[in-house]
Amino acid sequence: MNPTELNKYWTDIYFYLRYQNQNEDKISHQGVRILQLLDKCEHIGIKEVAKNIDVSHNTASEHVKRLIHKSWIHKERSTVDERMVILRLTEQGRQVLKRNANLDEGKLAHILASMTPSEKQIIDSALHLLSERAKNATNS
Repeated sequence: MNPTELNKYWTDIYFYLRYQNQNEDKISHQGVRILQLLDKCEHIGIKEVAKNIDVSHNTASEHVKRLIHKSWIHKERSTVDERMVILRLTEQGRQVLKRNANLDEGKLAHILASMTPSEKQIIDSALHLLSERAKNATNS
């Protein structure tokens, strides 16, 4: 397997198994990336958002303000350093993220129901391994 093949599989899976009602949220690609960042990492502020999505502090701040206005994230003061503002997902933000970044669980359940236990185990093992390696790749 090569990276081009893997990317084709990945994009096919996402294309066919994504949620269909994504447009109702009216969220930008940058907005989704910010919600993903807040979902995966703790103690995230504007500085980390800017670095992660590769924009200026002011641009990151504007993206965050829009997400706060939509009630998808909220700000709170750090208990360790009150000067620092921590961003957190709201429950509504989690639902928006699910619709815009996850695979449709109903479609997945339908596919998994047609698989043998051995096939399910292969997929589970392969995706778990890829997930763990991906986490380590971002820490390098």
